[in-house]
Amino acid sequence: MKILVMSDSHSSYAFMRQAVKAIKPDAIIHLGDHYDDGEVIAEENPHIVVHQVPGNCDMFRIRSDMPQFLCYDIGGVRFYMTHGHLHGVKSSPYRLISDAKSYGAAIVTFGHTHEAVCFQEDGMWVLNPGSCGTYGGSVGVIQIKNGMIESCGILRSDDIGTCI
Repeated sequence: MKILVMSDSHSSYAFMRQAVKAIKPDAIIHLGDHYDDGEVIAEENPHIVVHQVPGNCDMFRIRSDMPQFLCYDIGGVRFYMTHGHLHGVKSSPYRLISDAKSYGAAIVTFGHTHEAVCFQEDGMWVLNPGSCGTYGGSVGVIQIKNGMIESCGILRSDDIGTCI
């Protein structure tokens, strides 16, 4: 299973569409800042399951009762998905990492900083795909096989062009 992770799209549909076309994901995770961008991508790709959470710029774009994080299994792997602004990720990801561990997550995905990072912390993957709406654009790609994360990484706009 291939999962495309996008965040901070800020209505940059061209790059989002290019990433979906190039990567051909089985699922998409959209981590906010323009929640409705994720809805547009979902409508355009009804065959792809889209998981999404709102970001700090989505206050007036969503219902007030929408969850700020999601935690459940995708492809047999426990995901913790959030935008990150409520966890203070611009200062440090470690409060977020601690929360994700308390939910038994194998991977935590977040955005908000617009800076792409991918690393492991005590066996848990930590992925911020950066911004697919600014700075040239970047996304995360996760490969899952037999309920295990096979690979997790960042693709930048230049990399996406070579995938087509």
